[in-house]
Amino acid sequence: MSTEAKTHPLVVSVSPHVRGEESISKIMWTVNFALLPAFIMSVYYFGPRALYVTGLCILTAVLSEHIYQKALNKKVTSNDGSAFLTGLLLGMNLPSGIPFYIPVTGSFVAVVITKMLFGGLGYNIFNPALIGRAFLLITWPKLMTKWPMPTANFLEMDAKTTATPLGLLKEEGLAKLIEHFGDKAALYKSLLFGSTAGSLGETSAIALLLGAAILLYKRYITWHIPFSFLGTVALAAWIFGGKEGLFTGDPVIHLLSGGLILGAFFMATDYVTCPTIRKGQLIFGVGCGAITMLIRLKGGFPEGVMFAILLMNCFAPLIDRNVRPKQFGAVKAVKEVKK
Repeated sequence: MSTEAKTHPLVVSVSPHVRGEESISKIMWTVNFALLPAFIMSVYYFGPRALYVTGLCILTAVLSEHIYQKALNKKVTSNDGSAFLTGLLLGMNLPSGIPFYIPVTGSFVAVVITKMLFGGLGYNIFNPALIGRAFLLITWPKLMTKWPMPTANFLEMDAKTTATPLGLLKEEGLAKLIEHFGDKAALYKSLLFGSTAGSLGETSAIALLLGAAILLYKRYITWHIPFSFLGTVALAAWIFGGKEGLFTGDPVIHLLSGGLILGAFFMATDYVTCPTIRKGQLIFGVGCGAITMLIRLKGGFPEGVMFAILLMNCFAPLIDRNVRPKQFGAVKAVKEVKK
């Protein structure tokens, strides 16, 4: 055997043979970068409080993973970007006016309980950031539904609070919502650019779509989940969302309001907690959209994206199992009947 062969042994593995330069760390940091436009807009509208809340979430998430792995003598992976992403996503799902212990608690629940206790990245059943937010919403419902108004003043720490557009729509109806913004064009503009009350990640639909375009271009996500998610929401809003009867709803308001775009492109597409087969991803997206609209129109909460994604996370393995293509030439086993 030559010296070159000893240095570079031939490795033979089962096909398919796919060579790529992508890694978990590269993908995670790219997703973090794709969220940068929306994060910048949140800082623009909510000032230092956006930096404060998101920074606490990220710091707690990274430290929690690092300390947990060190304590159990496991390989430390806190620098691969996944804990950073969990903290960033959780921060973007929180209002800007909450006290410090809420983002700290939420990040700990998201990373340690939802992710690490299940075995770490790749083994968690539910989206960690959404479980963290769900825990916070159940524990501190008043603080978690107190929405400061955007100020567009970086130096202003305190702001008045008001209902979100979805909250106004649910409580007072479409006419009052439009009246609150002046006219429908002003409402659409506010929703598109982000000058409405809500969580940090609801600040700007156009900034989120810019980040989503990056992920689609890099092929880190496909269109199947987000477009089926958004399409189902738009269709259900148009058919059932109007007070005057069927086909009188406004789908644009539902598409641009709440955490829909953030959830559809950045959370429902989580590799670990969504189906891996394209057909299953379409089913997953439709399910997320249907549950979201069921909660928005008939439930007690004005928003339903978080609950929809978490519920569909439960069904992801079952969906994959039932839509997996049959192997060519495979014969289904027949059980023998005992006489």
